[in-house]
Parts: sequence; structure tokens; C-alpha cells
Amino acid sequence: MMMKSSVSAVALMALVASSAQAFLSFGGNGNTHVTIYGYAIMMKIYEVCKAVAKSEGREFEPTGSSVEELLRACMGTATGEVSGAKLLTALNQIYMQNGLVDRDFMSSAPHHFNNEAFSEGRNLIIQGIAAVKANIRADNLQSAREILGRVCHTLQDFYSHSNWAELGYKSPYANLIRPDLTIENTADFKMPTCSDCASGQCPNSLLPAILNGKYLTSGYMGLFSSVKPQGKCSHGGDADLSSTQNPRGGISKDESHSYNADLHNTAVNLAAEATLELLEDVRVVIGDKEYLRLMGIASSVVLAFVIDTTGSMIDDIVEAKRVAYNIIDSKKGTQDEPSEYILVPFNDPEFGPLIRTRDPDAMKSEISNLKANDGGDLPEMCLSALQLALVGTPSSSHIYVFTDAPPKDVGLQKTIISLIRSTKSTVSFFMTSTRRRKRGITAEPRTDFQVYYDVALASGGQAIEVSKSSLSQATNIIVDTSTSVLVTILQCSRSPGCVESFPFLLDESVSNAIVYVTGNGLAYTLRSPSGSSQSSTVLNGILGTIHKVGNLQRIQLNGTEKGLWHIDMTSTQPYTIKITGQSTITFIYDFVEEFKGPHPGYAVIDGHPPAGFPAKMLLTLTGGKGPEVLEVQEVSLVDVSGLVVSKGTTEKMSDGNVLVTVTEVPEEFVVLLKGKDMMFNSLFQRQTTTQMSQSNLTIKVTADGSMLPGQEFQLNFTVTTKGTGGVYTIRANTDKDFKMEHTSQLTLESGGSVQGKVSLSPPVDTVSGTDVTLTLEAEAPGGTDSNFAVLRLSVVSKATDLTPPECKMFDVQGHCSSSSCSSSIWELSVNITDGQGSGIKSITVQQGSGKFTQNQVEDGGVTMVMGHYEASCCSPSVTLTSVDKVGNVGRCSFKIDTSAGSALISMTLPLWACLLASALSLLHDTFSL
Repeated sequence: MMMKSSVSAVALMALVASSAQAFLSFGGNGNTHVTIYGYAIMMKIYEVCKAVAKSEGREFEPTGSSVEELLRACMGTATGEVSGAKLLTALNQIYMQNGLVDRDFMSSAPHHFNNEAFSEGRNLIIQGIAAVKANIRADNLQSAREILGRVCHTLQDFYSHSNWAELGYKSPYANLIRPDLTIENTADFKMPTCSDCASGQCPNSLLPAILNGKYLTSGYMGLFSSVKPQGKCSHGGDADLSSTQNPRGGISKDESHSYNADLHNTAVNLAAEATLELLEDVRVVIGDKEYLRLMGIASSVVLAFVIDTTGSMIDDIVEAKRVAYNIIDSKKGTQDEPSEYILVPFNDPEFGPLIRTRDPDAMKSEISNLKANDGGDLPEMCLSALQLALVGTPSSSHIYVFTDAPPKDVGLQKTIISLIRSTKSTVSFFMTSTRRRKRGITAEPRTDFQVYYDVALASGGQAIEVSKSSLSQATNIIVDTSTSVLVTILQCSRSPGCVESFPFLLDESVSNAIVYVTGNGLAYTLRSPSGSSQSSTVLNGILGTIHKVGNLQRIQLNGTEKGLWHIDMTSTQPYTIKITGQSTITFIYDFVEEFKGPHPGYAVIDGHPPAGFPAKMLLTLTGGKGPEVLEVQEVSLVDVSGLVVSKGTTEKMSDGNVLVTVTEVPEEFVVLLKGKDMMFNSLFQRQTTTQMSQSNLTIKVTADGSMLPGQEFQLNFTVTTKGTGGVYTIRANTDKDFKMEHTSQLTLESGGSVQGKVSLSPPVDTVSGTDVTLTLEAEAPGGTDSNFAVLRLSVVSKATDLTPPECKMFDVQGHCSSSSCSSSIWELSVNITDGQGSGIKSITVQQGSGKFTQNQVEDGGVTMVMGHYEASCCSPSVTLTSVDKVGNVGRCSFKIDTSAGSALISMTLPLWACLLASALSLLHDTFSL
């Protein structure tokens, strides 16, 4: 393991010294699972960024300690500003799993290594690691992050809930993440493990036989009963009923007290180091650049098109191609160069497939290959294609739909809006007039496009109606939003329209401010902070340039004067206003609920927050020098279609997070934040675009584990209502064509809960790592209320290859002396094989500055890699890392003794334990990597 840098040591010292709390869920003011994980993640990111910079021949020199400054240094020499939002969103997808494990698996002993459930807890970790690697191979990064978060929670709990620290171990337990090993030397079920601790505050109540015999045990947790096996340790704490039964007390190190501070600190260190080792295991399997993508270090720009390919769409496809080519070519080498390209074609009855690539030339080829044909009737499968795009693009993406026909699959509208609210993605529509005919009848009235207007409004996107000949004048909006630092200053909608003045604040960090107004027959006046004004009838004025096409007016502000602006609307026709700019200052948020139990905290709400209670959200600021120089002054929930503004109270939490509580919640709302950039003494405002609402319904579903190809996978879900009783409609949709059965109706009483079931059956040939997005919706009688839950499930094949490759050194040449290292070289020859396993995928030099060459040979039906390493004696050691095709990892290390002029071998089993021996005595020995 390579964590013992000065950065790591300082961070770990700070970790154990920063607070008295640890191993609690997200949301505390001290150390939590999230802060332990956060230290490990940031240390590993720092290490990988440094390695990537070195491989690219550039320096890695962050200008400060904030996430934002680390990100800028890591992203390299590309021009342009960098936003920390994508990184923080990715990390939150990991971190937020901690609260879900403590809430949803509160009573599960294996998830927390309670009740001596060591084999079961280890199996969760091993299976989880396999699922993480399979999802990464399939490029399903969000699923990989979520699983990684759950795995690390369980891994960290081992060190707090077991007696590993009391046994005196100073390094993590390798067997927890090694699929080829098992848990060893556990206390028998009938073996007493603890002595009685009447005060409940004993520093170490483990029996001498347990300590002397190095037996592994953990505390029993009695959430519902005080009964436990005779003589066994308890977990301890107020929630543990078993801790009142002899032997009393507990061995949990979740929190630091005067009687267990040393053990607590040891457990924190071990948990952090174990997390680092797990992250390193993932890193060597996927490589440095893919690891950074997993952690959200990539351009936040994703170019996503959903395109109607029916016969009348020839001109639209040509325009989509032109815009895509323009963005690809103009953004190359900048921070705004898209990190992914998504394309989903549709017509009727076909839609898809989703085409996803990171290769700009491949995107050019795919969009060039689109052909417009067929389509005699009007309705098309637009929403089905949009569903694929929403689940296939990263969260908070901008998706653009090109069509000239209403949707045939209108029944998916609520599913689409649920996915939008879950992913916080923005959808905009370009709707062109059509000349299609059906039996001599012209196209349906534009009211049939109302679904698109509703979806656009729910997501914060635009619904733009233009003629086909004018489409090229409207697509500038795609170029406008193709930036990694796009922020929304204000967005609102009025239907019917009304005379109203809308203020918006442009701060020192904002550039390229643009105002979009959609609607017909609109009139308005723009006013600047200095008092200048410009009417909507003046296309090229002192404040900006107005471009009108179809129902869209785009106003490019000149110079972007800082301060409070106004747009005064004088129309009574329906309209929407959206004001964007480019700035690194932004925020991310999640609605959460507080939960109690042995490890209380906050867990993310999947769906609408519950009605009748204050809405709570965890909010993270990013930008500039980090959250330390950004001050939250006001957070409000704003009715996007009216005048209701509900201000919240804020509580500063750890790592820049802010807990916001809003008592009075509008029926439908967005989040508006106002703050101050203390670096420039500048006030700012930012707004989310996704409309949210509350519900009297809750729908909860939890998946524990992955699906297996060819096997039915069953899920239970629970619907609860505080509203009226009656028959509730249940809808289930996935983005894959798997066989699915589900409860379609549930009868509930007011205040009651009822359970339903969903079963999914992946085909036997489903590729391991395939993820499935399941959207469950519950609707009250008469459609008066609804809520949803979105769950990402993984299909992972059963592992049959559990053993890492083997390494055999058969020759060492050279003698080295530290006094004249530059004039001498040494050489090493190795054979590496995976035996009857899945086969070698990659071999890399993880440590050492020499040159490694390799070639493959067949030996008795087994593929063997013959490797040769040559290095200067100034680089006397090397570590070779080998990965097989299912992700088993190992390392072997070799070192020339420069003091004695002889060769030494060190063998790493895999990634951390180093056994030193004489090279001369082990020249022909075979060992596991």
C-alpha cells in the first residue's frame, strides 16, 4: 500500500483529532462515515492526479487545499474555468449511501458486522466489490459509486464494531477484500467473549482468553430484544437493549469517550486505511484516468441528443449534425470539451438504442449515419427515447430533443418527470412545423405538444417552436449550455402572463449572461443596475442584443454589468424567463430525512419530500477557493409559477455542508440560494431548475445485492399514505426489456401502509455490469397525489475466478552500488499467469522508473506472460501489478540491495503485506501476486 505519504499522515492525524464523533451517518458536525471516507477519497484523488500529471509530463501543483483548486490542477492544461459540481455530485452519490445503510439496514447484522456475522459481512463486501468493478467495465458509473458507498460503510464498521483494534492489530484485515481468502479465527458461538461491565464505561471488557488467543468477535445489537448468547459482548449504547444483560456494557467504538479514546482513534485510522486499500484495489483494475472519471473528475459537459428520424425530419437531422460538429470542433482542448456523447434515435414503433461514446469522431459518425425515413402517421415514440436518455446520461445533464410530432407514448409522462426529478437533468425541445399528412388530414393542433411544454417546465428546460427553415437560428441555446460552468441565475413561468418585475443579481464571478424569454406576443423592458434600460422592440441596444426566432427570444447581455438587474414584463400572454451565466460558484442539494436508531443521521429522500412536515435538504456550495470563502445568506423554496417564497433556516455543518429547514413548503417549487463571495465582497444568487413538490404518499424500496443473469430477482416495496384511503395505482417501468411483473393496485387506508412486489428476470445472456433503472410510481385515487422511487439495479454474473494471478521470477541480473548507481543497470525476468482463471488483462509498473516489456506464450493450454524489467540502479525497486479479466488484483515487488550488491525480493499479497526474502534463495519459487 502506498498511503504513507506526509499528506496521508497529516490527514489521518487530523481525522482522529477533529472530533469526538465517528462511525455515524452523514450530517454530523464531527467525524462521520462520510468524513472518514472523504479523507480517504481525497488522498487517493490527490495521489492519482499526481500520477496522471507525471505521465503527461506536467506539474501537479494545486494552488490551495480546496476541492476546487485540486480539481483545477488535476484537469490539466485545457483552457477555461472548471466547476466542482460534477466532482461533488459524484462524491455525494458515494457518501449518501452511508445514511441509507444505517436507515434501511438498521437491524441487519452483516451490514454492520454485529452479532459476530463476519462471513456474511465479508460476503457483502466481496460481492459489492465485484459489482463495482463490473459496473465500471460497463461504464455505469453512478451504479458503481452507489455500491462503493455501501461497501465502504460495511468495511468501516468492521473496525468499530469488532475487536480488531483491541487485539492489537495496526493494519487493516486483508481478508475482508480478498475473494480468495476467508475470515479466520473467529470466536465460537458458545465461546464467552466479554466480562461484565456494570458501569458501561470499561476501556476493554474482552476476556483474556479472547485477547491471548487472538479470537475475532463483535458486539451483539439488541434493537428489539435484550436476549443475546450467553457470555457474549454487546455493541453498547442507548439503542442496544442487550447491553443491560450480563455481560453488560459494549465494545463499540462508534464514538469517542474518555474510557475508549485510544481504541476509537485506532479504529478510525484502520477504517481510513482500509478504505484507501479498497480504493487502490479499484484503481489498479480500471486505471488512473478511469478512476478519476469514477470520482467525477471530467468535463461536466455532456452532449445528449434525442432525435426523431421519421421522413419529415431530414432538415432537423442536418441541423443537429451541424450543431454537434460545431461543438465538437470548437470545444476541443478546452474545459468545455464534452466528456460524453449520447444519441437516441426514435420514430414509430422503434426507439433507441442509446448510443454512448467518449470519442467525438464516433459521435460524428453516428449522427451522420442517421437516416430520415418512414413515419406516415404523426405520433412517435419520443418519451420512450427520452427515458433511455435520462437513465443513460450522468445526472444534471442537458438533453435536447428534436421532433416535429407529438408523442405516441403519452402514458410515460409521469415516469419521465419522476426521472427528471431524480436525476435533476434538464430537457429542452426543438419542435418544428411539419408537412406530414395522414389520410389527407394535416398535423394535429399545437396543443398536442403540451406534453413537451410540461416536461420542459418540470426540468427547467425550454420548449421552442420554430419553422424548419429557422431551426438553425434557435440551436444557439445548445452552444450556450455546452459549458462546464453553466449556472442558472433565475427561472420562472407565468400562465397566464401578468405584469411583473423580476429582479436578478449578477455577481463578479458571472460572465456570458444570457436571458431567454419564451412565449408569443411578449413585451418587456430590461433594466441595468446603473439605471439604463432597453425595450424588447430594440434588437441591438445599450444593454444587449435580442435575437427572436419562433417563440424564443434570446438576449445576450453586453459586458454584464454587476449588480441587481430587472426584467419588467408587460404581457398577459403565458411566458417563461430563464437567465443563465458562466460561473464556478454553484451548489448541489438533496432532500433528506432525519432518522433515529443506533447510528442516527440523515438519509436522502428518493421521491418527493413528505407533506405535512418541514422540508429538509443538505446543500453544498462550490466555487472559487472553496466553501470557506462562500457564505450562505438565504435559501428559499420558490413557486416557479407564482409569487410564493418560503425562506428556510440554515445550519452550517462539516465540510461546507448546510442543513436547510423550510417550514412552509409551496405546492411546486425550485430552490433559490442567495449568498456572498467573501473573496470579492460580492453578493450572488443561484437557482435550481428542477421543479419539486411534496406528497402525502411515500414509496420505499430497498435492494440488497445484485441480480443474476437468467434468475428472477424479487423486490418488496412499501406504500404509505397520510391522504385519503382507497385503491392506489402502481406503475413500474425500466429502461431494459426484461421480463417484469409487479403489483398493479394496492388498497390503503388513511395513515396506513401496504406492501407490494416487483420481480425482474434478466435474460441469461445479460452482460455482467448491466444496470437497470427501475421507476416505481404510486398514484392516489383520482390522480390527486403521487410519488415515486427510482432504483438502480445491477446484473452481475456469479464469480467463479476468485484467485489472483501468480508470479514466478526466474532471473535477476546486475549488481548495484549506491555510490555509483547512475552507471549501472539491473534486470529482472518474470513469468505471470492466471492459471485456469479468466486470464491476464493487464500488467503495469506501479512503482519504479524502469522499462517493462512483455509477450504472451502458451504453456500446456495456459496463457503465460513473460515479462522483462530493466532499470537504473538509481531506481533499485519495482512493483508489478497484475489484474485478471474479472478484476482480481495482486502485486509483486522486487528490490536490488544497493548496499550489498545483491538482489532482494519482496512479495506483496496483494497490495499491502510485504514479505522480504533473499533473491538468491527464491529464484525459482512461485508465489501468488
